Amino acid sequence: MKVFIFTGPTLRAEEAKRELDAVYLPPAQQGDVYRAACEKPVALGIIDGFFEHVPAVWHKEILWAMSEGIHVFGASSMGALRAAELATFGMEGVGCVFEDFRQGVLEDDDEVAVAHASAEHDWRPLSEAMVNVRATLAAARAAGVVSEPVRASLEQRAKALFYVERAWPKLLSGFPRAEVEALEAWLPRGRVDVKRADAVAMLRTIRSRVEAGLSPKETRFPFQHTDAWEEARRRAARQPLRQTARTSDGVGTEALLDELRLRGGLKEARRASMARALAVEEARRVGRVPDAWELHATKEALSHERHLTPESFELWKAEQHVDDVARLLRDESHVRWVEALMEPEVLRHLADHLRLTGEYAVLLERARDKEQVLETAGLSRPRLEDAGITEGALWAWYFEENQGRMVPVQMEQAARDEGFADVASMRRAALRELCYVLTKAGAAA
Repeated sequence: MKVFIFTGPTLRAEEAKRELDAVYLPPAQQGDVYRAACEKPVALGIIDGFFEHVPAVWHKEILWAMSEGIHVFGASSMGALRAAELATFGMEGVGCVFEDFRQGVLEDDDEVAVAHASAEHDWRPLSEAMVNVRATLAAARAAGVVSEPVRASLEQRAKALFYVERAWPKLLSGFPRAEVEALEAWLPRGRVDVKRADAVAMLRTIRSRVEAGLSPKETRFPFQHTDAWEEARRRAARQPLRQTARTSDGVGTEALLDELRLRGGLKEARRASMARALAVEEARRVGRVPDAWELHATKEALSHERHLTPESFELWKAEQHVDDVARLLRDESHVRWVEALMEPEVLRHLADHLRLTGEYAVLLERARDKEQVLETAGLSRPRLEDAGITEGALWAWYFEENQGRMVPVQMEQAARDEGFADVASMRRAALRELCYVLTKAGAAA
């Protein structure tokens, strides 16, 4: 069962993996929950989320995920906020931060907000969350480290600070040394990280629920497909799910695009990617779900086209960093279905595509000349004996001399790969081409 967890400064993914086997994603921002839900996990867990400079996770995308049968959990930070706001709709909150927001003990978003480093520095917190300050001061008071007036004064002072400035050195600076000296000495071992504790509790809750067998989420609210939602959904679908700000081998997306730009292949790749995105979106729009037979057939076709055995298919997956083969096969099944469905439309638009690439005039002129030359020579429908050649020699000429590659072993597959209906169609085209070349050469001589 697939589970996605959004986490960052509260709990690093490397630590979280010790608690729950899941796909760990960067802190959530608007659209991320929708994109993750499209991958059909059994559960989503939100710990951290962006805000302020980036649109925050939308309530509507969480409601949509739940209406799609996905369990959504929240804790610690953005997850606790959204869980408290959507608890009546079925989002499940975990931990004391969530409970305090749900019960109205806490109200301000800045209670959980922290400044933090970038993904390259593992989202390292650069300030202290107010909920952690409160819990730490309460523990210090209980341990007799500070008096109640000092605890209350420090808590009030922390709340007055902007969240990015909320750090222990700044908080304690200016206080009489005699009143905070013991606290400074106690903090390294006594600091309470309530956000982290809640995050771990949420992961353990999800783990136990998954192990017990998590059936699809049932909701009691009718999801409203408003125009605003459809527009937001389309915008979200234009972006891929952010697996991480860094790829697994430490190469960022922009660096990868640079390599493609330097090869001159970005424009063509973007067009192909757009066609793929549209095909997958159309399949999703009509609610298409490929069955097990179709997924198996797609895997067989992919393997055959790449000359992969079951063993080398696994090697190919590793080489191409395919971390979710089920999603890849599902999307590829959608693409092949749309290709078949749209074949007449594709052919109708092919001429315009060739005009825009500047190939149309050249191809049209050559096709006309070939028709005229072959008709004049009485070779409109040539046979092998008309060219004085065997079928084996025809294929040797066509593949080895004409295309500079070995004659394929699987001729039926080669025909399909080149867009011919079958081997007979490829033979007819190859033979007409050979006769055209020979006739032109004879005329020139």
